Formats: sequence, C-alpha cells, structure tokens
Amino acid sequence: MSRRPARAARPARSAATDPACPCGLPGAYEACCGRFHGGAAAPTAEALMRSRYCAFVRGDAGYLMRTWHPRTRPERLDLDPGMRWTGLEILATADGTAFHSLGTVEFRASYRGGSLHEVSRFERVAGAWVYVDGVFPG
Repeated sequence: MSRRPARAARPARSAATDPACPCGLPGAYEACCGRFHGGAAAPTAEALMRSRYCAFVRGDAGYLMRTWHPRTRPERLDLDPGMRWTGLEILATADGTAFHSLGTVEFRASYRGGSLHEVSRFERVAGAWVYVDGVFPG
C-alpha cells in the first residue's frame, strides 16, 4: 500500500460567490470537480472523494447516489439543506490509482460546528471509481 502524507486543509468556498472548487484544490469548480459532476470519470479514489465532498457542499444528491457502489448504496439520500461544509483535509490515501481496483482515503471534512473524520473505501466498478463505505476512527 502506498501512503501519502497529510495535506493542509483549505476552506471551502461558496460556488455562488467564488468559482474556486470547494474540494480544496487550486482551480475553478468547473475545471476541477465540476467535470466529474458533469459526467467525466474520476481518475483516482482521492479525486472521487474530493468530488463527493464537493457534491455534499453543493447539495448534489444525484451525483452522490451515482458514485455509490450498487451493493451498499441506500435507496434514497436526504441531504440536510442547513448543513454548511467548511473545508476538506485529506489525511492519507492508500492505493486508489489507475493501477488499482481498491483504494482508501482518510479525510476530515469540517462543517459549521464540528468535523467528520472518516476512512472511506472505494472500488472500481466497470472501470469507474465508486464509494463503498467508510469507518469512523476512534
């Protein structure tokens, strides 16, 4: 397993006031996660994780459902419209590249009032990365 060092958190920005992508990478939303939301396949598990975070920020339940493994996907997803995500920090990744069929991404997603720390598992299905499930480290 390959592991990369943690990356510093960058605050998410509202797509309505700033074209920067909420996932924390430099660049505009449309050139970053917006292309995945528009139908392009995420090339790595980390890219899918970032695009899914961005979908939570934007309230895009459809994208979240499409990128969830069919085996573990819920029948429906109700997002809280009052939730305000404020930043994403990738803590570690293992595998999850074009050379792998499985990968994990450990992250911390901050929201107004707290944060979520998760280790997410990803798998390739028909060549595309999908979210399988996650655990919350203690």
